[in-house]
Amino acid sequence: MEATRQYEFKPIDQLVFSDDFMFGAVMSEPKICKEVLELLLQIKIDHIEYPELQKPISPFYSKKGVRLDVYVAGSDKVFDVECQSYRIESIGKRTRYYQAMLDTDSLLKGADYSELKESYIIFICLDDPFGFGLPAYTFERKCRENALVDLDDETHHVIFNAAAYEKEANPGIREFLSFVRNNTAESDLTREIANMVQAKKFEQTFVNEYLAWNLHDKDVERRGRKEGRKEGLKEGERERSVTLARKFMSMGHTAEESAAFAEIDISLLTGQK
Repeated sequence: MEATRQYEFKPIDQLVFSDDFMFGAVMSEPKICKEVLELLLQIKIDHIEYPELQKPISPFYSKKGVRLDVYVAGSDKVFDVECQSYRIESIGKRTRYYQAMLDTDSLLKGADYSELKESYIIFICLDDPFGFGLPAYTFERKCRENALVDLDDETHHVIFNAAAYEKEANPGIREFLSFVRNNTAESDLTREIANMVQAKKFEQTFVNEYLAWNLHDKDVERRGRKEGRKEGLKEGERERSVTLARKFMSMGHTAEESAAFAEIDISLLTGQK
């Protein structure tokens, strides 16, 4: 079974590029996203777009817990870029599912099979998902009986292992993977990313969206508990909820509003029974 991620609120000032929400925010900047993709894939990209998913496909993402961190489209290519800051199992089946979602979305927009764009599913992992110590694992479909026969479906699944950054031959990719792993910027690109990470922490829109996103994750975890477990919040969860509420208060909201936002008793903020 695939490992499930336990909800944990991370203070905004501690966020780094590899954290899910920050990764999505930074990679939503076309210039940086383009530079990262061109570096990792060693290809030239004409331009970056951020298309909306077709409405019929959106429920499938939420039902299966799939959220494309960065879904971008060039003039003749489409990319799904993910950053995995925690270890997951069944990564192969996850790439298969994401691939199906990308293709289905294209077909819902009226494309014929022959018009499907060349696609890249890219995972940037902090740890090695396969255990073979390679800095990158690239998967493309070949014929088992004759490797010269290519299925030519124009799908590429590339999984980067930041833990093995020292083994990467390309200096630019090596520095980028080192930055993802160690949060130490030593190139123009990574310094630009690091500066944007810091700037995002002071953007009110980003702060509000991050808090709302954390509340959603908290709700998902609560709904996932076994029915009948009614002994109330555990101490650790109560502390995280109080931290979330206090952060909300620091943005100028009242204690009542903050307690309602984090779904806690107001006495936990005011100290009054």
